[in-house]
Amino acid sequence: MDYKIAETKVRITADNDLAAEQVRKQLASRHTLLVNLMASPGAGKTTTLLRTITALKDTYRIGVMEADVDSDVDAKAISELGVRVIQLHTGGSCHMDADMTMRGLEEMGYEDLDLIFLENVGNLVCPAEFDVGAGLKVMILSVPEGDDKPLKYPLMFTVSDIMLINKIDTVSIFDFDFDAAEERAKALNPKIEVFPLSSKTGEGFDAWIEALKKRIEEAIA
Repeated sequence: MDYKIAETKVRITADNDLAAEQVRKQLASRHTLLVNLMASPGAGKTTTLLRTITALKDTYRIGVMEADVDSDVDAKAISELGVRVIQLHTGGSCHMDADMTMRGLEEMGYEDLDLIFLENVGNLVCPAEFDVGAGLKVMILSVPEGDDKPLKYPLMFTVSDIMLINKIDTVSIFDFDFDAAEERAKALNPKIEVFPLSSKTGEGFDAWIEALKKRIEEAIA
């Protein structure tokens, strides 16, 4: 008996890529930068985001989409900064895709914003596989996670434009080799920019903020 084999994942990611391009074009037409922020649970996404928004909110119009399987803890924290925020529940999905992102943008309202952050679901696997239409992909690697993560989760480091090495204030406790982490990341992606920082103390944030401002200015020009 004859039968067919259908590679469904290929079709799913191909369809998502088309939707992602539509999101990208729509945001570009509005001169809006979407930042896809990705990291493992506990790496410091929300804390980093809070400090980043605080540095930028008086200059740019900012919106935030908080993606989680459940809860609204992060959205509540962001809302205290006075920026526009929406909580997105993924219904059990381990990542956001382009269609979910577009629906989130429409629910939040984005036409008058300069900068939008998508805090993606916390893991280093699924979010790397699905393009959401962001103009900038930023991933966070925290010191407690170890410098070997580029070897274990290569796709995340391959697709990201920027790697933030967070929690540098804990380096005296954990065995972390900054040079090795950067070398491993750049072996996968020579263009990746690396910024060591501490979202707790603020150390290293100036360089990260200046790099982000450059990207925003390019988008809104």
